Amino acid sequence: MSRTARLFELLDALRAHRRPVTAAQLAEGLSVSVRTVYRDVQTLIGLGAPIDGGAGLGYVMRTGFFLPPLMFSEEELEALVLGARWVREQGDTGLARAAE
Repeated sequence: MSRTARLFELLDALRAHRRPVTAAQLAEGLSVSVRTVYRDVQTLIGLGAPIDGGAGLGYVMRTGFFLPPLMFSEEELEALVLGARWVREQGDTGLARAAE
C-alpha cells in the first residue's frame, strides 16, 4: 500500500471513532507498526487535519472535519503529488507556495 493510501485509510479510521483510539489499535487495523502510526498522525496534523491526542493517550479527530470524496485512482494521486513537487521546485514564488 502506498503512503498516500495509508494516510487516507488512517483518516477514515479516525473518523470512524468518536472516542480516542490508541496508536496500537490503529496500527493493528492498518497492518503497520505503532511508530508508523505516530509518524503518519504527525504528517496529517502538519497537513491540517484536526487530530487531538498523543502517544499514550490515543487520538481523536475533532468533529466537523469533512473530507470530500476523491475520484482519483492511486496512480492519479501520485501523479498529482509529483506534479505539485515539480511546481514547488520549478514554479515562481506564488506557485511554489501554492504547491507546498
